[in-house]
This record gives sequence, C-alpha cells and structure tokens, in this order.
Amino acid sequence: MKEQLEKILEQRIMILDGAMGTMIQAYKFTEEDYRGERFKDYEVLLKGNNDLLTLTQPEAIKDIHRKYLAAGADIVETNTFSGTTIAMADYAMEDLVYELNFESARLAREAADEFTAKEPHKPRFVAGSMGPTNKTASMSPDVNDPGFRAVTFDELRAAYKQQAEALLDGGADILLVETVFDTLNAKAGLYAIEEIKDERGIDIPIMLSGTITDASGRTLSGQTAEAFLISISHIPLLTVGFNCALGANLLQPHLESISPKTEFAISAHPNAGLPNAFGEYDETPEQMGEQIESYMKRNLVNIVGGCCGTTPEHIRVIADIAAKYQPRQIQMLSK
Repeated sequence: MKEQLEKILEQRIMILDGAMGTMIQAYKFTEEDYRGERFKDYEVLLKGNNDLLTLTQPEAIKDIHRKYLAAGADIVETNTFSGTTIAMADYAMEDLVYELNFESARLAREAADEFTAKEPHKPRFVAGSMGPTNKTASMSPDVNDPGFRAVTFDELRAAYKQQAEALLDGGADILLVETVFDTLNAKAGLYAIEEIKDERGIDIPIMLSGTITDASGRTLSGQTAEAFLISISHIPLLTVGFNCALGANLLQPHLESISPKTEFAISAHPNAGLPNAFGEYDETPEQMGEQIESYMKRNLVNIVGGCCGTTPEHIRVIADIAAKYQPRQIQMLSK
C-alpha cells in the first residue's frame, strides 16, 4: 500500500476530503438522532458526539464519504477524530472505542471501494483519522500548578494504539495523526503505530498533520513549523504537513518553511478561512481554490484537502485546480 501511494504521489497531487463536522452540521441532528434506538436511555447527553453517528446514523456518514469521493477526493478520512478512550470519557463511552473506530473504517472502506470499482484507474483510499485528544501531555491545564499533567505519555500511547488497531482492522489504508497541537501527544500516537507495525509485521503509511494555532506561527505547545518537522522526522512518514486553525493563505508561509527541508511528501488541508463572529466559515470554494493554487504554483504540496468549513464543492474546485499542476518533487536531502 505504501509503495502504491508513493507511486501515485510522484505522478500527481492527491486530494484529501473536506470537513466531516461541517457536513454533519448540515443534517441538524437532534439529541434523539444522536442517540438512536440503541442509546435512547443513555444517562449522558450525546448531542455533539459526532463519532457516535457512525453507529446511530451510519447511512448519513457513508453518504458524506460518497459526496467527497464524487467531488474528486482520492482519500476519505474516517469519522473518528475523537475516537480514543481519553476523548470518549466525556460521554462515558470508553467501552465503545474499538467498535466506533472499526465501524467508521468499515463505512469509509465500503464507500471508497464503490468508487474504485467504478473508476479502477483512480483507486480510492481510507485514512484513519486520529485526532489530538482533549488533553495535552506537555503542558499543565492548571496555571497554579505548572508541573501537573492531565495525561501521561503511556496513557496516550495505549489509547492511540487501541484506536489504530481498530482502524486497521476495519479497513483503513493510512493512519492520519492530525490536528497536532502538542507534539508529545503526536509522538505517543506515532510510537503506538510503530509498535503495531512491529507486532503485525506490516508497513503502515502514516500521515502526520500539525496545526499552527495563531499568528505567532507556532503550535500550542510552542514549536515553530520547522521545529515541529525536525522533532518528528525520525519516524518514517508518508507525509507531513498542516491542517486546521488557519485559512489557506495564512498557512502558506509554514508550508514554505518545511517543504525544502524534508524528504517526506507534504500535505495541507486548511480551513475555509478564519471563523466569523458566529463561528462559521465564509470562504467560498473559488476563494479557497485560488489560495491553494498558490501552493501548487510554488511546488509546495503533494496532498491537498480541506478542514473546518469545507464542503464537497470546495473539494471539487480544489481537485479541478490540482489536475492542472505537477506534484511537489520529492528529493533526497544532502546529509
């Protein structure tokens, strides 16, 4: 699988899908919709637990995958951004984590296979989404106790390992450790994946995507884009890049910072601009496409897609533009 992906990346810019959350919001699901029949008597409020919709509204989730695939996505992400025992503790659903990840991967796999069967010349892939969790390993949540940590490296490693195993068992081709705001969290996930690779004797394609949180050009845990790259370059990755937090134009300088400094392919899936006063994203597909085209003109990217606020129409425009450009050339760096 990794060799197949690497070959495609040499030939063209690949397209990742857009925002799952944005599409889910359009359905306007109620508390009852989130619960379904299975969880109708659950003691915790469940609205907002988007990962749970894999079990209670599977056709909607599968339909979202289909819409992105029809728009030109080569890779669809599983609906598992919060699919760890650490994040699911907010809903007292730790025991469901394996099932949530397995079923999410299975739904995405079925949708991807449908489109591969229709267009064998354009195989579609499933990326198992592994979000950052809601805790940070390198910073204290308590300003009065800077030495305190809400989670340990080993707790993160164990949680990520369970998630990754379920995603692979469900049919994921790639593992996408994404929206990394704390590199120590990401390293726990990467360590867990390396353990699985050794135990199963397989080479798993890994995409790693950090997030620059503000105009300072740093991650939440304080790293610059280049420092982030250096600190994870010991892991054999398929791609490294950035997503979320910023719009496409604001993300470009950080892609320019890492692109000439790595032998990995580069990915980018920015937001549709910055959120407005209502937390919504106003950038049109055409506006976002024009900004992402600048990446391609400057030979910065190998995979592009969308994060918050993006829709299948955003992905369609991005895919049409990407078809006109060659991918960033991956060259061995001099040692």
